[in-house]
This record gives sequence, C-alpha cells and structure tokens, in this order.
Amino acid sequence: MKNYRFSVVIEKDKDGYFAFCPELQGCYTQGDTYEEALENVEDAISLHVKDILEAGEELPEVEFVSLTSLEVAV
Repeated sequence: MKNYRFSVVIEKDKDGYFAFCPELQGCYTQGDTYEEALENVEDAISLHVKDILEAGEELPEVEFVSLTSLEVAV
C-alpha cells in the first residue's frame, strides 16, 4: 500500500461543511461537522485515486497549492 498526499479545502456553510480536493477534479463531499467532512473527503480521495490507478492513468502531480483571501471593493 502506497501513501499519497493531497490538499483538502473545507468550507463551513449554513448546511454544515463542504470539503474538496483541488488536485482531483470532481472529488468533493460534505459533512455535518468538520470531522465528518474530513473523514468523508478522505474516503472520497481514496476511491478517486483507486479509480485513477485501476484505469491505468497517472495521478496528477501538484507542485504548488496556495490558499489565500482577497478583499474586493464593489
């Protein structure tokens, strides 16, 4: 079994928490709590990676991920 490292973004909204992996397009989930969202996204990533590898495709290599906030005047 090989270990892989991916970025995860978790956002709180009115319904709970939304989690996604920027490196894996379409890999997202949600949860009622932060912990549940983190657990769910770990499962989603694992399934996504297994599908990619079973299809004989290469996993995306990410060299840089940046998370920042930006103030915009409107």
